[in-house]
Amino acid sequence: MFIQTEATPNPATLKFMPGRTVLEEGTLHMPNVEAARQSPLAERLFGIDGVAGVFFGNDFITVTKGGSEWPHLKPAILGAIMEHYMSGQPIVRSGAGAVPDGEEEFFDPADAETVDTIKELLETRVRPAVAADGGDITFRGFKDGVVYLAMQGSCAGCPSSTATLKHGIQNLMRHFLPDVREVQAI
Repeated sequence: MFIQTEATPNPATLKFMPGRTVLEEGTLHMPNVEAARQSPLAERLFGIDGVAGVFFGNDFITVTKGGSEWPHLKPAILGAIMEHYMSGQPIVRSGAGAVPDGEEEFFDPADAETVDTIKELLETRVRPAVAADGGDITFRGFKDGVVYLAMQGSCAGCPSSTATLKHGIQNLMRHFLPDVREVQAI
C-alpha cells in the first residue's frame, strides 16, 4: 500500500491519500478524542502523541498536529493508516457516519431560493477546491445578508482561511447573489 502525503495551506495539517475510498459520501470532522470514538481509524490516529484533529473526505485523511513536529508524526501516522487498512476494520463504526456536527441550519423560509443558490455555489465551486486542500466548508445559515459557514479539516484554524472567505467565497457569492453582503465563519 502506498500512501501519498500532501502539504495543505494550513501548516498544522497534512493531507494523507491512501489511494482508496475513505468515505463513500460526505465528510467526517473529528476535532477531539471523544468525536473519534465513531471511527477505529480516528481512534488509532488520536493514539499517536501529538495528533490534535482528524478529518475524513472521500479519498483523503487530514490530520492536524498539536505541538509535535511533522518529521516525528508523519511516520507514525502513515503506519497507523496502513495498519488500519490491513486490519480490515471499517473506517466508521456501524451506526455512525458522515453527519453534520449537530448544528442546525438557520435561515428565513422567505430566503429559501437564495439559500438554494448559496448551497449550489458551495457544492459546485467552493467545496471541490477546498477538498483539494484537505478541508471542507459547509453551509450553516443565512441572515440579514450574511452567509455563515463552518470550516473543517485543514480549513479550521488555517492562517489563509480569512482570505479564502473574504476574497474568494464572499466575492463569488456577491457576484451571483446581490442579497449577500458578507460571509462569516462559525
